[in-house]
Amino acid sequence: MVNTIVFDFGDVFINKNSKAKDEALASLGLTEWNEDLEELEKQLETGVISAKEFLKGLQPYTDNASLEAIKEAWNAGIENFPLYRLEFLQKLATSYRLFLLSNTDPIHIEKFEHDSGASFYSDFYQCFEKVYFSHEIGIRKPDEGAYNYLINNHDIQPKRTLLVDDKKFNTDAAEALGFKVWRLQKGSEDVTELFDKKIIPFNEA
Repeated sequence: MVNTIVFDFGDVFINKNSKAKDEALASLGLTEWNEDLEELEKQLETGVISAKEFLKGLQPYTDNASLEAIKEAWNAGIENFPLYRLEFLQKLATSYRLFLLSNTDPIHIEKFEHDSGASFYSDFYQCFEKVYFSHEIGIRKPDEGAYNYLINNHDIQPKRTLLVDDKKFNTDAAEALGFKVWRLQKGSEDVTELFDKKIIPFNEA
């Protein structure tokens, strides 16, 4: 029986729009995301480089855009976090151990916290036994080290743990380690449908 749920953040709780981000970056002259930029993003998401170093790294690929303009474009894909999802999570926290495990960066988290306000994001974080952002722990999903970080630090049993994520490579990696998984389909499913879809029964905890 499941007693623990590990959630992703983007497109599970907070809505994202990658097209809006791509269009905003393209308007600054950055039209192609190459391997070097992919590596730069990985370094940001694993805490190897700072937000400022990342923005400076993007700058040569733009039409000499300012760091502030690049930051704004990078955040263009961060959208809203509906209140009903927070309310659902608050109820869920009374019955399950909850953790947040997200591949993200300090620029996006700063944007989320600024837009949502201290009361909202504090209520959100308090739903979890622990919040883990990749840039803080130095490792990203689907690297098994990210999942083992949770297992080793919190005495988690994968067979009694559900991982909710919208990326197939993340759920595949977790499933290989023995986790139960729900790959949430962005646009057609909502995290609040967890029990409606009978992923786990509500009274299982």
